[in-house]
Amino acid sequence: MQPQGAIFVALPHLGPILVSLLTRHRMIRCYASYLVWKDLGGGFGRPLALPLGLYAVQLAVSWAVLIFFFAAHAHGLALLHMLLLYGLVVSTALIWHPINKLAAVLLLPYLAWLTVTASIAYHLWRDSLCPNHHQPLPMGEKRD
Repeated sequence: MQPQGAIFVALPHLGPILVSLLTRHRMIRCYASYLVWKDLGGGFGRPLALPLGLYAVQLAVSWAVLIFFFAAHAHGLALLHMLLLYGLVVSTALIWHPINKLAAVLLLPYLAWLTVTASIAYHLWRDSLCPNHHQPLPMGEKRD
């Protein structure tokens, strides 16, 4: 690889690296589970089972989405799992809200991101079912 190639590989990573450096001392969304854990007394007792168990299931489903979407290219399965994940995140936010309002609010950007990625997954899945349906037609022709 030429040095210019390394620049193109590194360039997409600069934004996230800079953001993490600039917000090092601020709370981020992944901090939310810690807030819930702390507010419920720490440890791993019964009060934590539902709020953090639901969060653990959410993480597992999000990892499955990545596998279905990027490794298996199974856009339909990825979309189904994203819809399940959306419900899990909403449920987690609702359960976390009485425990720690900030933790619940920190899940909102994730819900926005899921909305966008689910839309993309839907379009990829739909286009994979009818690949010729969305291609432009020559001037003057109509679809049946």
